[in-house]
Parts: sequence; structure tokens; C-alpha cells
Amino acid sequence: MTSSDALHSDARPGGSQVWTPQLWAILIVLGGALCLDGLDVSMVGVALPSIRSALGLSTSSLQWIVSGYVLGYGGLLLLGGRAADLLGRRRVFLAALAVFALVSVFGGLVSSPGLLIAARFVKGVAAAFTAPASMSLLTTTFPEGPMRNRAFSVYTVFGASGFSLGLVLSGLLTEISWRWTLLVPAPVAVIVLAAAIWLIPREHASSGERAGRRERRFDIPGALAITAAMLLLVYTVVSAQQAGWGSARTVGSFAAVAVLLAIFTVIERRSRDPLVPFGIFSSRALLRANAGAVTLFGSYISFQFVVTQYLQTMSGWSALTTALAFLPAGVMVVLLSTRMASLLGRFGPAPLTAVAFSCLIIAYAVFLRAGVRPDYPGVMLPATLLIGLAFGLGFSSLSVAATAGVPDAEQGLAASLFQTSFQVGGAVVLAVVTAVIDASGASRVLSPAATLAAYRPALILITAVAAAGTLVALSGLRGSRGLRRSRSLGQSRSPRRRDLAAGPEIAAGSEPRPAVRPAAARVTAEFGAGAAGAAGITPRAAGVTGAATAGLDQAC
Repeated sequence: MTSSDALHSDARPGGSQVWTPQLWAILIVLGGALCLDGLDVSMVGVALPSIRSALGLSTSSLQWIVSGYVLGYGGLLLLGGRAADLLGRRRVFLAALAVFALVSVFGGLVSSPGLLIAARFVKGVAAAFTAPASMSLLTTTFPEGPMRNRAFSVYTVFGASGFSLGLVLSGLLTEISWRWTLLVPAPVAVIVLAAAIWLIPREHASSGERAGRRERRFDIPGALAITAAMLLLVYTVVSAQQAGWGSARTVGSFAAVAVLLAIFTVIERRSRDPLVPFGIFSSRALLRANAGAVTLFGSYISFQFVVTQYLQTMSGWSALTTALAFLPAGVMVVLLSTRMASLLGRFGPAPLTAVAFSCLIIAYAVFLRAGVRPDYPGVMLPATLLIGLAFGLGFSSLSVAATAGVPDAEQGLAASLFQTSFQVGGAVVLAVVTAVIDASGASRVLSPAATLAAYRPALILITAVAAAGTLVALSGLRGSRGLRRSRSLGQSRSPRRRDLAAGPEIAAGSEPRPAVRPAAARVTAEFGAGAAGAAGITPRAAGVTGAATAGLDQAC
């Protein structure tokens, strides 16, 4: 029996596990790590103008404050996830948190641009080990089903709260000194580290599990190949803006990435203990979840970048005012996340993901109505609330889908694949959107109307990315419908064969899952009117919502 098994070994009648105080404590610690990530990302973004003024950075150098973090984070996530599986999730989690705290202090004290960028890179590397370790600790501590759904809903609350709190704190702390935005994550990391040492139990694997770990080897050649490929991919994407997308350096770098990926594939197919067993990709739910992560985070981070430029460059809004403008989305995620456990248990992740992406498309379409002067009540607030609704529904449902059915030994890998999709996908989509903005001449035009016209192609591209995510989500609904049909066909067989074909839910005597079409219709009915009323959507926008709902219902 593993340590996680012992935590919820007491069972209630009917086989459901008990939420013990220790389980709640572990969940708070893991949520604190996610809160720390959200806090760090949102705080640094608002402080960038002050950092540029204090250190005399150019615009191309300034973007490396953000890109350096993404480079370390996205480049080493797969390695971090596999290290958690092989070296121990608790051990990797604690070590990475300690490095994160130390580098936060170092980055807040240095005055050299090169050292600051290096600190951000190392902090990203630490996050690349912390994120998959914490997520795999969660999935191995909380068994699949209602407990894990509830745990993910609470976990999401911490992430949204950290991001929202970071937006507010960054505006306040930047008024004192930009260094505080880099130093504040250090004591938070120390608190989470101390709590983790005290509350997260040591992993006591069975003798068979220990023997299995000793027999498994760490795939060093595969780790080097995929890490080099991810690092080079993220570096090429974030630096292509300065070097030129058609330059020899950029084209050559992409070609080198393709070669490294081909080498990695050959290594993995020949390795006895591959870093990424390709069999994990046989799960269509995992593939859809990772594609959804790319489109969800990639479209949002690009939208935030464009809207920040729109508000600060064209309208002269302050950093604090801009941060507060995005705050309702974070608040919406926090409020919605408290209900995600019951929603996931009632509808399943596929319908919730479809509704999330429908909200995302509507949000971006609403913002396309933006004029030269910002209309916060009529345009930006509805779009922001719908984005919060999309993230509140989408992140938890995608997280559950990405790890469902994956063995405990591969949970770190599944978590790192999901996190890699978020980070690398976000970097790639943002780089493409930025290239579209530059090609439209947003930095060369002088009049507000011309600048807004230059931003519109980028906003249309962001909406198209969200539309691609919606198509992926709808394919998940079709897959669920096929599963439901196969279960209904199994009812014509003998009782024993029917139980085996229907899966563990029916075999155990529980009720079969509700039909996907009514589930999607109920989710849309519950959230459509509430979101429209809270966002203040006009009748015309409500018509768009109705059309999207009808299309979703028909697709089901």
C-alpha cells in the first residue's frame, strides 16, 4: 500500500472515500504551489514598464524577462514530469520549491539585465519540476472520480486566486519598487515548502513498486533530445520576432527542432524504459485535453497582450487600472471553481469543455466591437466575464480529462504533457499573434483609429484559435456519444457479458452516465442565462449565444 492509499483507506458504506483533515491539508499545500505560479506570472507582467525604466532595457531585451521564464518552464516540463515519476514526487516537489524561493530572492536583488534574465530562466526551470510534481501528487492522492473532481475544483480556486491577487498586488507594489514584485514570491514559496515538508507524507511504495523503480532506468538520451528540442522550439518562437520569421536563423532553428524530435522518436522506440511511452497517446481524451490546453491558454494570453496594448497605448490607462480591468475574470474563475466538483460529477468533462470554448468564442467576438475609446461596461466587462466563465469550466475539465485513466506510474508524465501544452502552446500562439500585429503596422501608425484597425487581424486570429479549440471539444462529445451507444448495445447481451462491456460504473451496479446531449443542454441552460445577465450582454450578443447553443446541441 502506498502512502496515498493509506490517506483514504477508511471507506464509507458504498465504497466512497472519506475526506480526512490530512487530505485537505495536502490539497491546500498543492494549491498553494499553483497559487504561487499564478502570483509570479501576473505580478511580473504589470511591473515590466518599471523594470525597463530602471534597468534601461530595450523592448527586445524586456520581452526576455517573460520569455526567459517561459523558455525554462516549457523546455523542461517533460523532464520534470518524468523525474517526479522516477525520483519521487514529494522529493522533486520539495527540491524545486526550494530553488524557486532562492532564485526569487536573487532576481529581486540583482541590477544586471543579464543576471535578471538568467534568474527568470532558472525560476522557470524550477516551475517545470514543481508543476508536474504537484499535479501528479494530487492525482495519485485523490482517486479518479468524485474525489478527484472535487480536488481539482479546489485546486483551480488557488490558481485563479493567485493570479487575481497578483494583478492587484503588482499595481500596488510597483508604486513602491518593481523589486518587490520579484521578491514577494520568495516568502510565499518558503511557507509552501515548510507546509509541504510537514504535511505531505513520504512515499512508502510496496516492495514490488520499489523493485520496479530500481529496474527502470532514467532515459538520459531521450531526456537530452526532447529537452533540447523544447528549449530550441520556445527560443526560436520567442526570438523570431527580432530575427524575422523568414530569416535563415529562424528557418534553420525550426529544421533543427524537427531533427531533434526525429532523433527523440527513434530513441524512444528503441529504449527499454522510454521517457515518453508513446502508448500514452492512444488516449483520445488526453490528446483532446492537450489540444484544448494549447488553444485555451494560447488564445487568452494573446488576448491579454493585445488588450493591454489597447488600453495603455491608445487610452493611457495605468498599470493598476489595466490590472483591475482583468480582475473580474479571475473572480469569476474563483467563484465557479467552487461548483466544479458537482458539475464534473453531473455532466462529465466533455460537455463542460464544449461550453467553455463556446463562451470563449463569444467573448472574443464581443470584443471585436471595441472602438477607439474603451467601452468597459458594454464591451470589455462582458468579454472579461465570459473569459472567466470559460476558464472556470475549461481548466478543471481539461485537467480531469488529461489524467483520467492514466496509471499512477505515468501521472507525472500526463501532468507534464498537459502543462507543456499550456506553456509551449501559449508561447507559440502569442508569437504568431505578435507577428500579425507587427505585419499590420500597429507600431508604425499614429492615429488611434489606424492603430485599432491594425489590432483587429490579431483579434480575429485569436478568435479563430478559440474556434479550433471548440471543434476539438465537440469531437469529444461525439466520442462520448459513441461510448454511450456501445453501452446500449451491450444491454442485449447476457447479464455477465453486459456488465463487463458496460464498464466499471454499470458493473458495480451504479447508474449509467447521463446522455451527452441532455447534459450539454442542461449545462448551457444553467450557465447561458446567468452568464448573459451577469455580463450585461446585449440582445444581439444574446442571439450569438443562442446560435452557438443551438449549434452545440445539434452537434451532440
